[in-house]
This record gives sequence, structure tokens and C-alpha cells, in this order.
Amino acid sequence: MKFPLTPTPENHTLNLHDRRSILGGLGMAGLGLLATSTAVRAAGNQAPAIRVLTKSAVGPARQEAPAGLGDLPADWAHNQGSALPDYLRYLSTLRLKNITPAQVIAAHAKQKGPVWNVLPPKQWWTRMGYTLRVADYIATAMNVKQVEVVSAYRCPIYNAHCEGAKAGSWHQANVAVDIKFPVAAHFVTAAARNLRDRGLFKGGVGGYDNFTHVDTRGTNMNW
Repeated sequence: MKFPLTPTPENHTLNLHDRRSILGGLGMAGLGLLATSTAVRAAGNQAPAIRVLTKSAVGPARQEAPAGLGDLPADWAHNQGSALPDYLRYLSTLRLKNITPAQVIAAHAKQKGPVWNVLPPKQWWTRMGYTLRVADYIATAMNVKQVEVVSAYRCPIYNAHCEGAKAGSWHQANVAVDIKFPVAAHFVTAAARNLRDRGLFKGGVGGYDNFTHVDTRGTNMNW
């Protein structure tokens, strides 16, 4: 039995007994609930309108980031508007064990050249919720307590400024994360592929020198 990437309205949660039976051979206790998600397509197909910030668009700071988010760029935080505290609240509902909401949000507050990244469109938030639960379980399975979220959602223009990023990157569909654990990246990559192949999720796992890419695109792929 394999787990569906995207639970349908008739099957919003995965059966806990089935998940344990598949992963029981690893000697790990329960997966925890995986979040529901919507079906995704490659970035660019009927994508919601996305506001992209450039240096000229970033005005002076007029408000501080919500408490608990650390040292976000004040102008970036202001330009996210009400989406910032709303996304923080959504991420908090996931109750991840090894990844904090602040880590996820900080991965978006980055600049490449003249372009700032932004938070994902609200209608896509649950996609990342599903992917983050997968990444969180990989960390739990490896007994890792410190996870760095290198990259999560990337708006198309920001993605185009990222070295080595593909035009059709799944980061643009908000179903991909680049994660770094305090162990050699090739161990993380191997563990992610092992858990995926045992049915934890369907998606891509890419191994890089110092981080691992994990996405929940719905079909398995390695690189």
C-alpha cells in the first residue's frame, strides 16, 4: 500500500495503522497526522497573482514583525501585510516537532539582486503544510532536533534570480523545501528516499553538497 500525496475530500487523513505497518520495520513510532493538500501542477499554470518586491518597492519600515519571528528585515515584514501574522498562526497549527514557524518564514525573507522573495499565496498554504510534515518526520526518524529550512516557497521572479534554480522549480508551487540537518547531507538524502520509497510520500528528493531538496509533487524522482 502506498500513501496518496494528496488526500481527496473523501480521504483527508491517512490511516495510522497502515502507516505504522509500512514503517514499522524501521522501529519508529507513528508518523503523526499528515496535513491535507490540494493537487498541484508545475508552477505557472493558472498561478495566483503574486506581488514581487524590488528594492524600489520596499518602503520604510512602518511596523515590526510579530513576536517570536526573530530579526526579520523590517521593511520586508511590513510589505507582507496581514499575511505575515496569518501565516505564522497557520504554521503554528501544524505543531511540528523539529521545525519552527519562525524558521519557515525566515526562509522567505531573502533577497537576490534587486528582488525580494514573498510569502506564498494563502490558497497554497496547505501544500507547504503537507511538505513540512514530511520533512519534520524525516528529522524525527533520524533523531535530529535541529533543522534549517534553507528554502521553501519561491515566487517566480525571485526563483529566476536563484543560481541553479530551474524555471519549473517546484518551490514555485509551494510543495518543496530545501533542508539542512547537522549531519552530512548525503545521510539526509538517503533517509528521505528510504522513507519515501516505503510509502511516506510521493515526490522528488535531490541530494546536494550541503542540503537536501524534498518535494511532494506526486511522482517520485531522484537527482
